[in-house]
Amino acid sequence: MIMESADVSDQAMIGQGSRIWHLAQVREGAVIGAECNIGRGAYIGPGARLGDRCKIQNYALVYEPAVLADGVFIGPAAVLTNDQFPRAINPDGSLKDGNDWDVVGVSIGVGAAIGARAVCIAPLVIGAWATVAAGAVVTRDVPAYAVVAGVPARRVGWVGEAGHPLNAAEGHWVCPETGRRYEETDGNLRPM
Repeated sequence: MIMESADVSDQAMIGQGSRIWHLAQVREGAVIGAECNIGRGAYIGPGARLGDRCKIQNYALVYEPAVLADGVFIGPAAVLTNDQFPRAINPDGSLKDGNDWDVVGVSIGVGAAIGARAVCIAPLVIGAWATVAAGAVVTRDVPAYAVVAGVPARRVGWVGEAGHPLNAAEGHWVCPETGRRYEETDGNLRPM
């Protein structure tokens, strides 16, 4: 379902069952997986790729060449950037165009969640099932299952697939919702 007020390029690929709401814009070459939900006023840049069952909340900005795996959540007004050295003009005063900069992107792993008004500054990778807190400014890669918060974002804990913070238990971590156990090695977490 694509709302009449949405601006969706004929050159975008939209997966079956996806919904694109009022005033959203999906640019040419964007790929939206199946059963995605693109909220009011959201922007999906040219060539951005979303997996299946992603949820892009109202007014979120997903600039190309972002790559989102299946089940990624992007909160309201969150931004995935694509320019390390932003300028409107070149040193000679001429207006910059697409040939004057190298596009870099944000890659987000399966099931990860980006909170409202968070800013992810490319290039970076956010691991599977990680959570970026609302309002965080992410300037470096985020490991899988990490919870990051602040400006700049720092790891403040671990989270499981159910989205709940993990509890420490005798040399490992446990999800209070599912009971699943995880082990931490060298600053990374993985299921046991």
